[in-house]
Amino acid sequence: MTRPLHHKLATMLGVVYPELDAPALAARLLETMGLADDAAAPPAHQNNWDESDVMLITYADTVQSAGEKPLKTLLRFLDDCLSDTVSVVHLLPFFPYSSDDGFSVMDYLAVNESHGDWEDVEAIARRYKVMSDLVINHMSARSRWFENFKKRIDPGKDYFFEARPGDDLSAVVRPRTSPLLNAVQTEDGERYVWCTFSEDQVDLNFANPEVLNEFVGIIRYYLERGITYFRMDAVAFLWKEVGTPSIHLQQTHELIKILRLLIEHHTPECVVITETNVPNRENLTYLGNANEAHVIYNFSLPPLLINTLVTGNCRHLKTWLMSMPPAQMGTTYLNFIASHDGVGLRPTDGLLDEDEKQRLINTMESFGGKVSYRRTPDGKDQPYEMNIALFDALKGTAEKGADHWQMQRFICAHTVMLALEGIPAFYIHSLLGTENDYDRMENTGRFRSINRAQCQIDRLETQLADPQNHHHRVFNELKRLIAIRRRQPAFHPNATQFTLHLGLQLFGFWRQSMRRDQSIFCIHNITSETQEVSLAEINLIGTDHWQDLISGMAVNDLSGSITLKPYQSVWLSNRD
Repeated sequence: MTRPLHHKLATMLGVVYPELDAPALAARLLETMGLADDAAAPPAHQNNWDESDVMLITYADTVQSAGEKPLKTLLRFLDDCLSDTVSVVHLLPFFPYSSDDGFSVMDYLAVNESHGDWEDVEAIARRYKVMSDLVINHMSARSRWFENFKKRIDPGKDYFFEARPGDDLSAVVRPRTSPLLNAVQTEDGERYVWCTFSEDQVDLNFANPEVLNEFVGIIRYYLERGITYFRMDAVAFLWKEVGTPSIHLQQTHELIKILRLLIEHHTPECVVITETNVPNRENLTYLGNANEAHVIYNFSLPPLLINTLVTGNCRHLKTWLMSMPPAQMGTTYLNFIASHDGVGLRPTDGLLDEDEKQRLINTMESFGGKVSYRRTPDGKDQPYEMNIALFDALKGTAEKGADHWQMQRFICAHTVMLALEGIPAFYIHSLLGTENDYDRMENTGRFRSINRAQCQIDRLETQLADPQNHHHRVFNELKRLIAIRRRQPAFHPNATQFTLHLGLQLFGFWRQSMRRDQSIFCIHNITSETQEVSLAEINLIGTDHWQDLISGMAVNDLSGSITLKPYQSVWLSNRD
């Protein structure tokens, strides 16, 4: 009897666990996932998205109302304000946690009682596609598994990665400055556990196949509650080996393939997204051969786009865009310019030189931002990310400081993001135009809290209803642009994209629908000065009728030019 899924899974497992009985382990994982070992494969290179897909990134408790669980308030806000705007909701970790605003999970199978319950999550999943974090690299030091690790009992006894102070850890790559190893007193003596991120976030040991089986069960539980997008948090660090950098190891890539294989056989429309905040070339490897992540974050976009808009020079952004390979069918990019984390600087390695990075850092600090650091293998501390609300990050330029173009610059950034190849993702505080939250940062003592404000729904609704309020203007203009984007086949995440060469003050690219029945020339003035665009230079086809989708302006004289005000964008399309 042919069992293609079982055979394929066993082959993958043999790479990760060469000393184990891979066919037996494969059979066990299939049972845990509830799959027959001859289950049919989903269609190859299937795009589980189109131009109408737009993601919202939010914490479960960002929007609050007195006397109501935040997940219920969030659904009400989504239905009242965003039902025609977003299709995917990334619910940042909504589990019981002990630190890091949810990313130190105590129980993967429970919903934080202060947020709501599984029925609330399922209610959102019935109306929107929901992305959940799979916090797969580490777990809370206050979890039951870790308590069992200290007691030396199962489940948990061998679930966490250990090393010794005398081991050669000099090559390990980390995003933090805290100690890598943490001494823990257990029932059989002192042990040293590996903590990539913090003492409270203890790395799991995937060399133990029991840990893999546990996560397969966790994934199935999420699938059965309607979750269809899985964000694999910090997955680049998943497999550790003493004497290596312990990042991007081959076993990590194989484990992603294994989990994707199981997920898509269970629910073919599911999407796996890897979160790897690393230099661009390293990040691209997580697409594999269309057999690892369906989607990867475009981590270089936020710092490069911010740098472009505060310097008025698109050279580095254009160079990066030209270097990006078109995603294979069945894969794409997640475009974002703000999130719950800071603006990563490692993704600019090889794209900005050190002086340019420092100038960008200095500019963000002058606009009220902070800088977080990481420790390199040689023991030095280097800037890792800039912590700032995007609205404040774009309040001025590097040369002249704050100015009166903040709103236009902010909208321009999102107009670029909306048009690029990939799925656009809006952090809720960018959609609302939220400023730096200094009070929250001081209360928590963490720089990242500067961009993690919490909103009372009554006050938010008042702000969004007031035409004089910048929150109202940001929210409504971004919604208008999103509505335009969602109607354009040329903005399909996998539609053709080519970079235009219009000098350093105009950033442009061309998109063409997969049926070749629509072209859109996306041109953005990234400066505080008026710019002229020669239409002859972009070679619009004379037999087509062209108009700007954003303003509705018809383009009649194809041999002439158009004038772009500071930070103005046009989407010139041959269909409306």
